[in-house]
Amino acid sequence: MKDMQAQAEKLRTEAAECALIRDLATAPHKRELFNRLAEHLNTLAGEVEKAIANEAEKRA
Repeated sequence: MKDMQAQAEKLRTEAAECALIRDLATAPHKRELFNRLAEHLNTLAGEVEKAIANEAEKRA
């Protein structure tokens, strides 16, 4: 369970880094690319967090 939480945190950190790069990018195609990456990584982190919550419910 700790491994899954660490993975979710890592994904959130990477999403934040992509958002920062997006905000600093001057080329429109790079802004769009890093925006999509940030959104995708946040979605993945949310899925991992849902899996953690489901596992916690099973144990309760």
